[in-house]
Amino acid sequence: MTPARRRPPTARTVVLDRSLEALPLFRLSDSADDSAITLGTASPALWRVLPAPGERLPGTFDQDVYVEILRRYHEAGSPADGAVSFTLHAFLRSMGRRVDGRTYELLRAALTRLHRTLLESAGGYHDAVAGAAFTGQLTVLSAVQIDRRRVTDRDQLALFNTLTNNEPGDARVVIAPAVRANIGAGYTTMLSAPRYFALSSPVARRLYRLLEAIRATEGITWRVELDRLAQLLPLIQRFPSHLQRVLQPAHEMLLAAGHLREAALEQDGRTRFVRYELGARAI
Repeated sequence: MTPARRRPPTARTVVLDRSLEALPLFRLSDSADDSAITLGTASPALWRVLPAPGERLPGTFDQDVYVEILRRYHEAGSPADGAVSFTLHAFLRSMGRRVDGRTYELLRAALTRLHRTLLESAGGYHDAVAGAAFTGQLTVLSAVQIDRRRVTDRDQLALFNTLTNNEPGDARVVIAPAVRANIGAGYTTMLSAPRYFALSSPVARRLYRLLEAIRATEGITWRVELDRLAQLLPLIQRFPSHLQRVLQPAHEMLLAAGHLREAALEQDGRTRFVRYELGARAI
C-alpha cells in the first residue's frame, strides 16, 4: 500500500522588504480620510502612498493580506518570477478569517488595491541592489489575476454549507520587481506569522512590523519622537494624549507577547518620545 503523501509544513516565517517595512503604507483606522499618506524623512527625501482613482488607500485588512502573500512567497522558495498562486478559500483560512461571501469580496478588493495603489519615492525607498535611494514609482503587486471556479466545480459547492455559489476561486499574484529584488538581496526583516496574526490590534500588528525593521538598524533599543512614530505607523491622531491612548493597548499586547521588554513614554522639554526595548526575535 502506498503511504499517503504528506503535505509540506506551512512556513511560520514571513520575510519582508526592510525598506518597505520602515515606511507607512496602510491606514490603521476606519477614518473616511483617504488623502495620500505623505512622509518627509530626515533628509530631503519624500514618500507618498497614492490611492488609485476612485479607490481608497489600503487599510487594516489589506495589511494582513500583504503579510500572508509574503509568507506564501517565502514558503514557495521566493520564485524568481514573483508569482504566488492560491485559492481564496485557503488564503482566508490561513489568515484566521471567516470564509463567506463578504470576506471573499474584501480579499478581492484588497488584492486589487495592493496592485493599483501607487507608491511614490523621492529618495525615501532604499534600492538594495543599486545600494542607493530610489526615486520613482512602484507598487506592492505588479499583477493580480482572480479566476472564478469552473462550472463543474461550482456544482460541488452545494455540498459544503460553509461556501456559497459566488465563491471566487483561484488567484495568482505577482510581487513587484523592486520588492522582490530587495528580498533577494537580503535587505529584509522577518516576522513570526503565528505571532503576527495572534495580535488582535491592527496598530499592534503594524508596530510589530515596524519594530522588526528598526531592529536591523538600531538594535534592540530605539528612541523616537512621538510625532515621528505617528507618521511612520501612520496614525491620524495628532494630540499627544490621543496618540498615547491609541498606542497603550498595542504596547500592552506586544509586551504580553514578548515582542517588547519595555515601552516607555518620555519627555524632553516640550518634545515627547517613546523608548522601546525589544524582546527576543520570535522566529
